[in-house]
Amino acid sequence: MKNDTASATTTETPEEIVEHIARLMTEAEALLVGPVADRAGDRMNDLRSRFTSLQNRAAGLYGEARKKIAAGARMTDDTIRAHPYESLAVALGVGVLLGALIRRGTSS
Repeated sequence: MKNDTASATTTETPEEIVEHIARLMTEAEALLVGPVADRAGDRMNDLRSRFTSLQNRAAGLYGEARKKIAAGARMTDDTIRAHPYESLAVALGVGVLLGALIRRGTSS
C-alpha cells in the first residue's frame, strides 16, 4: 500500500479523508482476523499514526470550513442590513423565478 504522508500538504475533500479512514479500518480488521506475527505490532503502530494524522487533517478541514461558513454568514447579514430593500427585492425575484421554474416543471 502506498504511503500517504507525501500527500499531507495537498488539500483533500472530506470524502477522500473518509475513504482513507475506511481503508485504514479495513487494514486494521485484516490484521486482527489474520495470523498475528511479530510484524503485526509494527503495522498496528503505523496504522495508528496514519489514522491520527487523518483525524487531525479532518479536524483541520472541519475547522476551516466552519470559519468560512461563519464569515460568509456574517458578510451576508451585514449586506442585508446595509441594503434591506434591495435584499428584499432580490429575494422576491429569486422566489418568483424558482416558483415559475417549479410550476413549469410540474405542469409538463
